[in-house]
Amino acid sequence: MNSFKELISSDTPVLVDFFATWCGPCQMLMPVLKQVKENMGERVTILKIDVDKNQALATQFQVRGVPTMVLFQNGKQIWRQSSVLTKDEIIRTIIAKSA
Repeated sequence: MNSFKELISSDTPVLVDFFATWCGPCQMLMPVLKQVKENMGERVTILKIDVDKNQALATQFQVRGVPTMVLFQNGKQIWRQSSVLTKDEIIRTIIAKSA
C-alpha cells in the first residue's frame, strides 16, 4: 500500500475527505463525492480518511471539524474546506485550483 505522502504527491489532484462515521454531514457528502468521481473519472483521486482511525494524520493536517476536504496536487495543499459542498461546487473547485 502506498503511503499517504506518495498518494498526495501525484500530478493528478487528490481530494482527501477527512470524515467520521458518526458525522451526519459526512454521510451527506459521501454520495456527492461518488458523483464527483463518476463525473471526473481519472482526472481526480478521492481518498477517504476516517479521523477516528487516523488521528495522527488528522492532527498533522489540523483537521478540527468533519467533514474537511483537502485538495492536494504534487504534494502541496492547494485548497481546503470544512463543510458540505455540492457536486458542481467541488468539481469547479478541483478544475480551478489544479489548472
